[in-house]
Amino acid sequence: MSLRRRSRAILLTAATATLAATTGCADVEGLQSDGDLGTAHAPRTLWKNIRPDPPAPGQQPGTATAVPGLAKVPDLSMRGVNAVDVVRADITAATTADAGTGRLVDPRAIQRIALCTQAVDGGPDCPVRPAVLADVTGNGTDELITALDIDGRVSELRVYTVQDDGTIARILSRRGVLEGVEVAAEHLAVREPTSNPKKVSISDYVWDPEAGIMNLDQLTLDECPNQGDASPCPAPTPGTGSGTG
Repeated sequence: MSLRRRSRAILLTAATATLAATTGCADVEGLQSDGDLGTAHAPRTLWKNIRPDPPAPGQQPGTATAVPGLAKVPDLSMRGVNAVDVVRADITAATTADAGTGRLVDPRAIQRIALCTQAVDGGPDCPVRPAVLADVTGNGTDELITALDIDGRVSELRVYTVQDDGTIARILSRRGVLEGVEVAAEHLAVREPTSNPKKVSISDYVWDPEAGIMNLDQLTLDECPNQGDASPCPAPTPGTGSGTG
């Protein structure tokens, strides 16, 4: 090969290599460059020097709370227990312990429970929802599930069980917008709206035998397909849900 041809071949090879490097061409199939993918940034910790105070005595999470002022249940069954009486005793005790801070119970709850009469169902104006009996602890006996509606949106969800000594204890307390509640086996799923109207939050609570309460097991987001429809999102199956939370 002449010197001139050799020089042209070297220049052509160099130009091809430079072109491949600048365009991101990977092979003969013609893959194109993705362009500038930007710079990865480490997460920023906000207010790293500010920490919340520890919970006050009686406010530690993860423990069952015996409801004061209630008679013990001799047969250890919730079936003969008046749900309104249980909620009234629980709300009264929680309001006293709360001292109006709103950490344990909505400050309006005590006025709302006062609307209930001594009737078995609390009367027509009673904001306590009809009791649901379901075994969420897996011990073969039913727990009592109910809620106190504070207004047209916010509610205080409560789950109670009978302990071995006959004492009624609260094993779940949850304030929220109860768009849907579903129970199955040892799961209790609570659906609530989010700031995104296309998404619904699903909190899945399961029985924790070591702690003796219903503990949050999974928090997920699911699609709400009925946008513009009067009906809410369909109830999820406890322990499942699409998306990530």
